[in-house]
Amino acid sequence: MARVTREQAAAHREAIADASARLFREHGLNGISVSNLMADVGLTHGGFYGHFASKDDLATIACQRAFEESALKWQTRFQDWGPEADQFARYVAGYLSADHRERAGQGCTAVALAADVAREPDGKPVRDAFLKGLEGMIERLMAISGERSAQGDRDVALAQLATLVGALTLARATRGSALSDDILKASLRSLIGGTDV
Repeated sequence: MARVTREQAAAHREAIADASARLFREHGLNGISVSNLMADVGLTHGGFYGHFASKDDLATIACQRAFEESALKWQTRFQDWGPEADQFARYVAGYLSADHRERAGQGCTAVALAADVAREPDGKPVRDAFLKGLEGMIERLMAISGERSAQGDRDVALAQLATLVGALTLARATRGSALSDDILKASLRSLIGGTDV
């Protein structure tokens, strides 16, 4: 069997990290096995440890990657909307949309991993990655809130984040019921006064 080149090994590592960022958001940190993850990228289970020291190591990288992907997605949207747009209202409407509720694998990392990270013992690196990702979300909210967050009021941004994450978490947990849509709509009204999700 031919040996894998450094370039191939790097590509495999990236593919594993990308797949794990999606799969951990879909299934949670403990909802996907190394075997299933590796199968998703077309590699063998045995090859995993050639790329990562442990599943904990990968969970940390996947958490970082997922938050980074989300931040880049929103940054691109903000640029496309332009400075004149009400970026906060658009952000909230997109975040609290039925589409976002349905796409956990590409959705908010905070929603997808909060319960799992809360169960991780102190000192686990994934906790630090999660905390850093949340701080990025808070900074993003402070930057786009404008008058809603006078002088960059962190408390307002924290309350906004808690509303967003809590609403999406509950909407996903009640998906398929009228309550799920009601949670999204009520939270949207609470944050921006809108009625459509």
